[in-house]
Amino acid sequence: MVETVRTMAVLAATRDPRFTCVTVGELAGLVIEVSVLGPLKACEPSEVTVGRDGLMIEGAGKRGLLLPQVAVERGWEREEFLSATCDKAGLPRSAWRTGARVFRFEAFHFGEDEG
Repeated sequence: MVETVRTMAVLAATRDPRFTCVTVGELAGLVIEVSVLGPLKACEPSEVTVGRDGLMIEGAGKRGLLLPQVAVERGWEREEFLSATCDKAGLPRSAWRTGARVFRFEAFHFGEDEG
């Protein structure tokens, strides 16, 4: 797992198309966080517990994933979390109601202290 985390951290910093590459000047200010995901479990939307579960939603050949802490940090209730995960997948925000597959997972989240 150590090798995988190291490799993925480098790729996230240098090759994630959503962001510009991390510069040498930014390195000192980075805070590293890691989430180790548990197994995906197919579920009904009503089974999702905000604060415990992360979500992956899949439909129309697309999928999106949000970690458990995202809903907590943004103050979302269950339906907002489901809709935002659909949005992340590039699906209509209501896709979780109309046939997209919903999966939940738990994650072990840890990171450096900020400060």
